[in-house]
Amino acid sequence: MSPFNGLQYGLFLVIVTALVYPIGGYLQRVFAGERTWLDPVLRPIERLIYRLSGIQPQREMNWKQYATAFLLFSLGGTLLLYLILRVQPAFHTFDPNYQSGPLSPDLALNTAISFGTTTTWQAYSGETMLTYFSQIVGLTAQNFLAGAAGLAVGIAFIRGLARQRTADLGNFWVDVVRAILWVLLPITIVGTLLLVWQGVPLNFQPYVPVKTLTGGMQLLPQGPVAALEFIKNLGTNGRGFFNVNGAHPYANPTPFANLLNMLAIVVLPAALTNTFGRMVGQPRQGWLLFAVMVVLFAGGLILSDAAEQAGNPLVAAQGVDVSASVNQPGGNMEGKEVRFDIGGSILTAITTSNGATGSYNSMHDSYMPLGGMILLVNMLLGEIIFGGLGSGLYSIILIALIGVFIGGLMIGRTPEYLGKRISISEMKLIAVYTILMPLVVLMLTASAMVSSDGLAGLTTNGGPHGFTGILFAYTSSMANNGQNFAGLSANSPFYNITLALAMMAGRFGLGIVALALAGRFAIDVCRPPSIGKLPTDSLLFAVLLIGTTLIVGGLNFFPALAMGPIVEHLTLIGIR
Repeated sequence: MSPFNGLQYGLFLVIVTALVYPIGGYLQRVFAGERTWLDPVLRPIERLIYRLSGIQPQREMNWKQYATAFLLFSLGGTLLLYLILRVQPAFHTFDPNYQSGPLSPDLALNTAISFGTTTTWQAYSGETMLTYFSQIVGLTAQNFLAGAAGLAVGIAFIRGLARQRTADLGNFWVDVVRAILWVLLPITIVGTLLLVWQGVPLNFQPYVPVKTLTGGMQLLPQGPVAALEFIKNLGTNGRGFFNVNGAHPYANPTPFANLLNMLAIVVLPAALTNTFGRMVGQPRQGWLLFAVMVVLFAGGLILSDAAEQAGNPLVAAQGVDVSASVNQPGGNMEGKEVRFDIGGSILTAITTSNGATGSYNSMHDSYMPLGGMILLVNMLLGEIIFGGLGSGLYSIILIALIGVFIGGLMIGRTPEYLGKRISISEMKLIAVYTILMPLVVLMLTASAMVSSDGLAGLTTNGGPHGFTGILFAYTSSMANNGQNFAGLSANSPFYNITLALAMMAGRFGLGIVALALAGRFAIDVCRPPSIGKLPTDSLLFAVLLIGTTLIVGGLNFFPALAMGPIVEHLTLIGIR
């Protein structure tokens, strides 16, 4: 690792760590209904929304009611977006560039579900296939709504661990309103203005024809780009205005814009660990979860940097110098932006693969096998390293509960977490949560590998790399991430439908199980700590949590990884 890359990675983690405490406290006050500095402006708006929509903010919900509201809200937004995409030719009055028609039914369905689940898988080219109306009223609005719904579920899960002797987890509608008004909207306004300052377009102008250096003609896309670019990251959605996403200079023009976008992805999920510690009354618990996330995040950075900086051995065998020097970055620069270099590309790739946000600035299909495998593993671990809004927190706590159960068996005591007993009923829910991802991902990957429709998508790559591309697509969809290996042609009825199924399983299957578990914990009583219980705020438990994460992920997915990136790497270095 070069000193510059190490400095870049370290500075990013220092900034994130510095923001965890103040933002975590702010989130705690917002969802507890306590006073914030935005209240004079936002409280009247909040009351007006409640009055117009008939919401009773004092009326709380049990986990079934909360899950039902979450499901109906998400499906309603998905249906509305589907209709917008299907009838978009009727709304192209203010879009002088639009020449396409409505998206096909299967592509529109896939796109609507992907935005409704914060996956935002992009099997379309935004600048050529969508109108300004679809981009703003459809996609941007859904980024706010779906992101707020995910954050609300995460807060409800924390309440389940913080409360006792009650079935109530809060009011979903109140949590969504507060998530939008107090969290997503003000941060997005500031972030969007900063992106405009950095050169990201925010207009409704026609595309600009320009002559290239070779004498040809090219259309430079315009549009309300900045309005979509920041909230896509903050709401952990990820898919951009342009087909190449953050690699486009209009979407991500400068290193500062790149840093700003990466912070937008990570800071809120990271700060939720502090919010969790505050709400359960044990701040050390939150800091331990954050520390585990940082360790795993840093590990991914180191391994991926090493894989990409080593370069391609087949290129080196041709006499090409792939070492870094003052005159060249060295390593594997294929698919990477010169303005971000390997370090900036790796930081973004690790951030997006961990943050449930497919907002890439380099082409992951062109990474070395082990470099691409790290991104895949980050998602296969189940969003526990920062993750999405809300989902990252309850995902790592679910893994912590497995660690507590294993630790409890070792010392011969009934396992407890935060004084809440983990009985057979809780373990059944934890088991369902744990096996759902491998069940969906591996079954869908296998179905694609043995069907002609699935194999038809391998138009660029075959063999182990093609298998990795298919596995990556279903993993990304199940993790509600959205990034992909561009070598897979996924715009077909087969992939549009099967990927949408994975998205829904990742969003609703995992989210509803988490709410059910929170409901059981809320009813339980908090037992005082004793000398016979495993402390869950210690270094020993942090090691146990990391070990549990790696073991569970390895047992589930190592055979699939061996068939894809591992065998591809071995072939690349001459081992057959």
